[in-house]
Amino acid sequence: MPYKEKQIEKLYYTIGEVSQELDVNASLVRFWAGKFPEFIKPARNKKGNRLFTARDMANFKVIYYLVKECGMTLEGAHKRMKDNISGVDKRVEVISKLTGIKEKLLNVSSLLVASEQKEVQS
Repeated sequence: MPYKEKQIEKLYYTIGEVSQELDVNASLVRFWAGKFPEFIKPARNKKGNRLFTARDMANFKVIYYLVKECGMTLEGAHKRMKDNISGVDKRVEVISKLTGIKEKLLNVSSLLVASEQKEVQS
């Protein structure tokens, strides 16, 4: 039986990790944290750095989806999150899972192509 690596869930994410995950600037993460205080409540460490929880990270993904992918305004995204948090959350979760599945399938496909090319050369 192959070894399966367990996915480790972090307690806190730094602003750099959030910005890297969403592929946006750290200044945009700070801006969104200020514009959506009901949904994103960063903790601060002794140095004053913002630390975001997993729930904050999920809310950032919802905001990213609404603003960047759907083209909504910040006010529209705020209203949408306030009115229908569970529905939007599930849609973003499904999209992220499907993206992960797509990456795995592309990896398997490239391995199969490499294997076929190796057989042809032999």
